[in-house]
Amino acid sequence: MDPFLEKRLKELEAVREKVRGAGGAEKVARHHAEGKLTARERVETLLDPDSLMEINMLVGHAINLPGDGIVCGSGTIEGRPVFVYSQDRTVLGGSIGVEHGYKMYQAIERALEMRVPLIGLHEGPGARLPTSRDLDWYDVKKRTHFSFISEKHGGSVFFPNTLASGIIPQISGIMGTCSGISVYSPALTDFVYMVENTSHMCITGPRVVKMVTGEDISMEDLGGAKVHAEKSGVCDFRCQDDRQLLIDIRRLLSFLPLNCDEKPPVYSTGDDPDRSCDELNDIVPTAPNKPFDMHRVIHALVDNGDFLEVKREFAGEIIVGFGRLDGKTVGVVANQPMVRAGCLTVDSSDKQARFIRFCDCYNIPLILLVDTPAYMPGSDQEHAGIIRHGAKVLYALCESTVPRVVVVLRKAYGGGNLGMGVLPGLGSDRVLYWPIMETGILGAEQAVMLIHGRKKGATKEYIEEKLKEYKETYANPLYEVNSNLSVEDVVAPAETRRYLVRAFKVLERKKATRPAKRHGNMPL
Repeated sequence: MDPFLEKRLKELEAVREKVRGAGGAEKVARHHAEGKLTARERVETLLDPDSLMEINMLVGHAINLPGDGIVCGSGTIEGRPVFVYSQDRTVLGGSIGVEHGYKMYQAIERALEMRVPLIGLHEGPGARLPTSRDLDWYDVKKRTHFSFISEKHGGSVFFPNTLASGIIPQISGIMGTCSGISVYSPALTDFVYMVENTSHMCITGPRVVKMVTGEDISMEDLGGAKVHAEKSGVCDFRCQDDRQLLIDIRRLLSFLPLNCDEKPPVYSTGDDPDRSCDELNDIVPTAPNKPFDMHRVIHALVDNGDFLEVKREFAGEIIVGFGRLDGKTVGVVANQPMVRAGCLTVDSSDKQARFIRFCDCYNIPLILLVDTPAYMPGSDQEHAGIIRHGAKVLYALCESTVPRVVVVLRKAYGGGNLGMGVLPGLGSDRVLYWPIMETGILGAEQAVMLIHGRKKGATKEYIEEKLKEYKETYANPLYEVNSNLSVEDVVAPAETRRYLVRAFKVLERKKATRPAKRHGNMPL
């Protein structure tokens, strides 16, 4: 080998080793002591072994800023291509400098060009503040901090995030304390993961909050994973540690297509598509006011009981998530009678509408499991904008073109028929009733009391007789299906899975269009 080449190869390997060492052994050790993986370890855990093809790995090495604080590149997950970037807190705290921001932008842009999912792993304070040396240089050159940056920088990654929305799945992992750019970009993506006790998201930290408002609050209470999972709804998945977060992202991707032009992957689950769900005969009580856990219904229906719930801790009155039927991904939207009796609310409407729109973007058929007394009444909900938020669900339902089957298990009263897509004309392809269901403007008891309760001489026995008559006629699905052509069938609970599998097989070639336009004006 030529001595000069040999010398340069050794130098190259030394530089690469330096970059792989991130911010140095001491900083890496402190990072590990907090129970965290380094930026590079996160990428290696997320991707298939030896699949990372890194972008601009050697940027910043000569000035002791390995990679300028970020690891970017392409790789595979279960053999399927993705792009990923991972911020490195051991290099200037993971702050976003010029090269750092450009690499982020480039990762999103290339993912969009290749039509493959993007995963961003965030841990940093946002934009990098200029040093005193930088400020002196700006003064001498009569320049500002923004005078030398190109269009593709950390502060403009929101543009490719927005362009990519609805074309490729975008997933964010919040791996530490993040603010500024490092929270706004994730907020534009489809799913946000956080780690218990170590992840934080906030626009301004506790010190600034204290200075401006006088409020004394900890980082955990201000923007911890629990807060964003339960209260704000920003966090879709809360995980116990870094490794679990990365494993969970891999699981999510198994349900999703690479892009909007493809369908999700099909797996051989080994679960018989003709399997009878006899347990459903006992899970759902016939009494409309008696609660039950809708999760049990979902687990009985999907392949092997495998259900990935999204926003599990937020607005628990509605359940949304992914499962499979005969190996094919389906999105599930279901009322949860165990929480607020399954009423539709401001928060549940946001959760439901966003999930429906995601499934519609990525060719994922929808199942709506209905058991709701309608919208939550009260001044709190009205003043919080239930009309505006409920309209988001109607918009999402009417905009959606993917196959959609609605199953009314036990009850659907009033506006619940709108919010869960039961009424005709909202775009649902099949509406099914269980034999025990009842529907109407009001529940049977409320309707009977309204009609007959104030009659002079109305005894308890008289009311009970009228209630029995009402349930056998107006609230009887067998009478409803006799004249309501929008109801496809009345299905036995045990036969529901079999029916859904067959229905989606028929509907999988469905093609629906909407009028051409720039875009609609969704009620945000």
